[in-house]
Amino acid sequence: MHTMWKGSISFGLVNIPIKLHAATENKDVKFRQLHKECQTPIKYKKECPVCEREVGHDEIVKAYEYSKNKFVVLDEEDLAELKEASGDKSVEILDFVELDEIDPIYFEKSYYLSPNDGGSKAYALLRQALQDSGKIGVAKIILRSKEQLAAIRIYQNTLVMETIHYPDEVRSADDVPNIPESENIVKKELDTAVMLIDQLTKPFEPGNYQDDYRNKLLSMIEHKKNNEDVTIEAKQPKQDNVTNLMDALEASVDKANKSKAKNKSKSKKKTSTSKKAK
Repeated sequence: MHTMWKGSISFGLVNIPIKLHAATENKDVKFRQLHKECQTPIKYKKECPVCEREVGHDEIVKAYEYSKNKFVVLDEEDLAELKEASGDKSVEILDFVELDEIDPIYFEKSYYLSPNDGGSKAYALLRQALQDSGKIGVAKIILRSKEQLAAIRIYQNTLVMETIHYPDEVRSADDVPNIPESENIVKKELDTAVMLIDQLTKPFEPGNYQDDYRNKLLSMIEHKKNNEDVTIEAKQPKQDNVTNLMDALEASVDKANKSKAKNKSKSKKKTSTSKKAK
């Protein structure tokens, strides 16, 4: 697994040398843009509209636009000095908290942490201490020129660092438009909705879910690559006979019950076949 960062975790006087690895990967299908006429990839040039010429990488500087067309330029020395002052190679655990005290809206990206040379014992110590206490560590780290808040926790016997948003990075839910303050909920509708939730409740198994659109897209690409005909399964039409909320809830509950009965029947057949085989 590729190492993307090396540093250390510190809590109290304990210092653990670690390596950082991306825990997730983006599997979006990426497209290139081609010139339709000759199928050549399109290139993008960085040009200055004032000088009317292409600009090289060594001519580009970073700047912050504090108002329209007004900038503060920051050179690499400024940024390097700031990184050095912030101690960009350490993950400092500030506090220990309960995981369920952090709402999922704050979580951003996951990274695996592995011990670097000489850090195995201290790594195992922190892992066991988190396990026994049931707590997670709240830490700070400089990552990609940004100070990140992070949570250190355990996932399948491995320490994981979850970067989390600062409170001022999470937009207020009060600003979301058209949210009803209260509605006159009919008890029968509520009871049926709760019944539907109960019918559809099951243990979370990540393997049960897949990106159907990506799979179909990759299949289409493969067929086109092999010059084969492409057939796309038509989208199921929506039922027009469900005209109100109560009808929709009852129809959903009925569908869930039929699905559950069908699954039970399949399970019984498998069990019966297995017994006969014995």
